[in-house]
Amino acid sequence: MKDEEIVAKALEMVGKAYAPYSHFQVGAAVLAESGRVYGGANVENASYGAAVCAERNAIFAAVNAGERKLSAIAVCGGKDGKVTDFCPPCGICRQVMREFCDPRTFRVIIAKSAREFKTLTLESLLPESFGPEALA
Repeated sequence: MKDEEIVAKALEMVGKAYAPYSHFQVGAAVLAESGRVYGGANVENASYGAAVCAERNAIFAAVNAGERKLSAIAVCGGKDGKVTDFCPPCGICRQVMREFCDPRTFRVIIAKSAREFKTLTLESLLPESFGPEALA
């Protein structure tokens, strides 16, 4: 699957976000090693700590479908759903990504539009990370 297709799904997911407090809508799409793509959008809550990011919603959808190995994720977002700049994932989302991938090869695609995006490795965004192998 091309990165443009994953980005398109993430952009589509922005419109599904529930962000009545921050008005910052985020969409994400995760590519599993199986080739399937799972979408997610951020969901806020009046109790702010109960909110869930788009990236984690997409990853959890993949895991709930039985996926355990992920290849890439696309992330985009903006105020009132207008994507005007790159939107990198937060630290908690980076740690959740780490659980289901090889950080050296997992691609994190941050998008401004369907044609303007950057591709980074999770390792570059989360150096010296703590992963499942540390508990072996």
